[in-house]
Amino acid sequence: MGEAENPENPENQEDFGFEERMRELLAEDAYTVRPSPAPYPAIRRRGLAERRRRAAVTGAALATLAAVPVGAYAVAGGNGGRDADTTAARPSVSASHSPAGAPASTPAGPARPATDGQLFDGITFAQAAGGLQKCIDWDRKNMQSALGDDGLGKASDYRIILAIKSTGDSNAPGDGMYVVAAKERPAGYRVICNVRGGEGAGINSGSNDGGPPDAGPVVADINGGKLYQQSFLDKGNWKLPFRWGFIGTVEPSVAKVTVSYGDGSPVTAALDHGWFVAAGMLNQQVTVAPHIKGYDAAGKLVYDSDDDKSYERTLP
Repeated sequence: MGEAENPENPENQEDFGFEERMRELLAEDAYTVRPSPAPYPAIRRRGLAERRRRAAVTGAALATLAAVPVGAYAVAGGNGGRDADTTAARPSVSASHSPAGAPASTPAGPARPATDGQLFDGITFAQAAGGLQKCIDWDRKNMQSALGDDGLGKASDYRIILAIKSTGDSNAPGDGMYVVAAKERPAGYRVICNVRGGEGAGINSGSNDGGPPDAGPVVADINGGKLYQQSFLDKGNWKLPFRWGFIGTVEPSVAKVTVSYGDGSPVTAALDHGWFVAAGMLNQQVTVAPHIKGYDAAGKLVYDSDDDKSYERTLP
């Protein structure tokens, strides 16, 4: 057997010291080759700080945008310039809560006359339209219309062509309003509506379809006398002054119509979709019907009621 190692042997102690030194040198070399681990806690702290800084900047920007009024952008031009002298801030527009395509809350009414001068005595279009509707309702309730179950139809079927004050007489006491409205179909169809006390008090309907076979280019309405004379019962005792009206049809070749009545000057009638419409004020009792003349575009006389054999030139 060999001799056992003795740690207290000087030679052994020397080997052990050398080995210990070698270990220390190897450890030092390993440290220089592989760096020490990264300081993770410090890096994490820096990352959190950076994120907080960016969040603070973003929040400040949002706060600035929120502080600017919406209208302020509307006054900026396309190039970013501000032109407060010529452009005003636009308020936001609220969307309607009504369903798309919902019908209007009020029914459609009649069409307006060709000129506002066809509405007399301070009568507004709204009042005339309301009067027409009242007469249609009155007819539907009280009369068996010759037009069938539909009666006179709807107000939207008509165009108002005249509205004047009506003067009460022995046959129909009480002042009120006359509203005349025409239909396109049937051609020449019209209604003369009398409104008294805010209610429909009677209606005359019919067609002025060209008159007799030998009628000229101007045809007075066959029942238009309701508008320009008072009751036969009051003959010689009319209420004066008296607002009169006159209506009839014209051919397209007629460019002008005048109507003379009593002591008044000739009145130039309005032409409205094939109708002529005139009105004036009478200050004296009369026995002769209005005098009508028609002219073409060149100013040539093409119709004179004095030459019209079918026209009643005297009042009953």
